[in-house]
Amino acid sequence: MRLGIISALAEEQQGLVEAMQSPYKLIHGQRDYWVGQLWEIDAVCVLSRIGKVAAAMTATMLVEKFGVTHILFTGVAGAGDKSIQVGDIVVAESLVQHDMDASPLFPRFEVPLTGLTHFPADRPLSTRLLDAAHAFLDDDFEAVIDPLEKAAFGLTRPRIHRGLIASGDQFVNDRAHINALNAALPGLVAVEMEGAAVAQVCYELGVPCAVIRTISDNANENAATDFLRFVKSVAARYAYFIVQRFCLQDDAVLEVNQASRESAGT
Repeated sequence: MRLGIISALAEEQQGLVEAMQSPYKLIHGQRDYWVGQLWEIDAVCVLSRIGKVAAAMTATMLVEKFGVTHILFTGVAGAGDKSIQVGDIVVAESLVQHDMDASPLFPRFEVPLTGLTHFPADRPLSTRLLDAAHAFLDDDFEAVIDPLEKAAFGLTRPRIHRGLIASGDQFVNDRAHINALNAALPGLVAVEMEGAAVAQVCYELGVPCAVIRTISDNANENAATDFLRFVKSVAARYAYFIVQRFCLQDDAVLEVNQASRESAGT
């Protein structure tokens, strides 16, 4: 595995470059690509910047220029359903561009000439990521998130959700908008601005990808409140320790844990 790790903002990837063994920087397309090893896995860390075009370009460069074999996108997102709370974790099963609409030439949400509205996340990669997220909440969360931040953001018992993530070149902060997306996209768990573009690139290039997001807001009129504070003090800690556990995951342990979750119906 040569793992490409993408985040939109520097704060979302805080600590990962510092954790690299023998890192070196290559600049390409106005981006800094950090190449090295993360917990004995060859890795390339890069910031895509915000939006679908920026994310698609970054994912393409990771594959074509840096030879990554798998891509992981980490960052924050707005809740796609009222049952999902700030501090929860979502792992994508599939991703859709909620602002793609070439109708009547093509059905709403379908990416023209692909025949697809939903681009799947890679199942084995997502399962490994899901296992790492469970281990983080079980073993790391209480110790690594400051009690003051837990109180400030109401973090008590964060949960993990799998489902549909919707991406668009819009910061969703309107209840009517999120309600309309819920009606149009059953199973929606999060809204953000990059993941579906990365998933499309990976689908077309034949590269496995997975997307994990920490819920930073409820995608309503209060979505921007303390956003950067949350990213720095909470989401960055989630991402660091989940990626660490992802890299260190033993395949035999992964299979046992997955079988246990399936038998328990979780």
